[in-house]
Amino acid sequence: MQELLLAWFSQNARDLPWRHTTDPYAILVSEVMLQQTQVDRVVPRWYAWLAKWPTVGALAAATPAEVIVEWQGLGYNRRAVSLHRAALYVSEHGWPDDLTVLPGVGPYTAAAVGNFAFGREVLPVDVNIARIQERTGEQFDWECAQALFDLGATICLARIPRCDACPLAGTCPSRGKRYEPLRKQSRFEGSFRQRRALALRAVAAGEQPCDGDALVSLARDGLVVLDDGVASLPA
Repeated sequence: MQELLLAWFSQNARDLPWRHTTDPYAILVSEVMLQQTQVDRVVPRWYAWLAKWPTVGALAAATPAEVIVEWQGLGYNRRAVSLHRAALYVSEHGWPDDLTVLPGVGPYTAAAVGNFAFGREVLPVDVNIARIQERTGEQFDWECAQALFDLGATICLARIPRCDACPLAGTCPSRGKRYEPLRKQSRFEGSFRQRRALALRAVAAGEQPCDGDALVSLARDGLVVLDDGVASLPA
């Protein structure tokens, strides 16, 4: 199966910009941005981010406020704060052997950066890769990571996989199966997440939102500073 997968990937790989570098900083930025954000939205923001802060040291020298403002529109703003804190750590101590010591870096992100930047023989298992391994019964090795990402994103889809176009269909025990829809994420419109996003956007624009609960929540996450009820971005 691995040979079939890699042969398919050689002809069908998506041309993603972070695949053209082994810079651990650039790869970390892409991985953090890609968490719960679609690839087509991430690509231009990744380019803009690296144009503004091309190195981990440049990001470390930025203020949290600058980082939060630049992140606006990507959602889940705590990711921006964690990425900045990770840059501060790396700028002072270098890249650690155990990447999970970096703020906001869990086992998956550590495996992805370890594989794509440092050539470590570890497979970063996200939901797509886990789904493919479960359906095929195959335990793919670390060299198949990017191919598995693309197969999961374009062919082996969550609900109705495109088995007719799959290079693994000939020996896949799950060929032709259909799946129940996954539990959808709660609606953003009208949610507390939206209130937080609107409040943070207002503070970034120099305004004072009146949503006290949202501001308290943002302050708890280090996204704003409250001083006598007045909100500002962290300096």
